[in-house]
Amino acid sequence: MQAKFLADLLTVPCVSQPHNADFKPKKVSLSVGELIVKAVAASKERNGLSVAALKKALAAGGYDVDKNKARVKTAIKSLVAKGTLVQTKGTGASGSFKMNRVTETKAKTPAAAKAKKPAAAAKKSPRKAAAAALQPLARSQPHQRTIVRVAVTSLCM
Repeated sequence: MQAKFLADLLTVPCVSQPHNADFKPKKVSLSVGELIVKAVAASKERNGLSVAALKKALAAGGYDVDKNKARVKTAIKSLVAKGTLVQTKGTGASGSFKMNRVTETKAKTPAAAKAKKPAAAAKKSPRKAAAAALQPLARSQPHQRTIVRVAVTSLCM
């Protein structure tokens, strides 16, 4: 009986499931952090934007804040840790936040920043230079370390 059932399964052609007509692909949008930065940058409040106002702005933009509370909280904390946002009031993911002035100026004028010239190599003291020259010898022959130390001190005197 089981053999007949298995045989019937093997003879039935494989038919793929019809594609669901209501299926909609996920829309590609900005990440939570980018949405938060956008909302805070648009705010003209002197003391920054409170978390409640920030959540209202995200909800008005079509983001489901109630469903993604934890993501909003971690995004705020990470933006403060990176230095993109500055916390004006409160601690953690509560209080008020505004844009960091340093990142605003960098974002506005990236071409204004000039490449710095590499600093000139600092001159080593003669003792350090002699020790660096004799270092491979000291590593290859450990019993010769005292001889290397004596040689370094005699070169520097």
